Amino acid sequence: MRKLANSELNRINPDEFKDATKSPLILVLDDIRSLHNIGSVFRTSDAFLIEKIYLCGITATPPNKEIHKTALGATETVAWEYATDVVEVLEKLKAEGVSLQAVEQVVHSVMLNDFKIIPEQKYALVFGNEVKGVSQKAIDYCDGVIEIPQLGTKHSLNISVSAGIVVWDLFQKINASSSSAE
Repeated sequence: MRKLANSELNRINPDEFKDATKSPLILVLDDIRSLHNIGSVFRTSDAFLIEKIYLCGITATPPNKEIHKTALGATETVAWEYATDVVEVLEKLKAEGVSLQAVEQVVHSVMLNDFKIIPEQKYALVFGNEVKGVSQKAIDYCDGVIEIPQLGTKHSLNISVSAGIVVWDLFQKINASSSSAE
């Protein structure tokens, strides 16, 4: 086996990214404190052609040296918007017919492995603060809550890790759904 050079990866350029068909996924980051987590979510969003990221509350915005350190340029490709109040963003998305799914541990959550996507449905995934999680006011506005199954002694995952896991899972399900519909 030989490691591939970046030039062999056949990645699209930033202009092609902007014109590419996006995954029907929107990420909502509410009160994320860590600039590295924000940058990491941007990088994951670039990898899976996420439609848009909403940065809400105390979540920092690009341009920012610390976000750039982990985003590695993804802030230039992934569409994003800042909003002071997460509920305003959720109201707007709900009015557009987007299914709002918080990623959190709550009574009656659906485990990620059991979450079924609806073909042609657009989803917004809400991720919350590193310590407090998704706010109850945001959860109350969501259509459902997805929980990542965890078997160890810890009760949570890093927000950027959670975003990567959930985005990958839904990306796989969406693509499996669209290829089986063809």
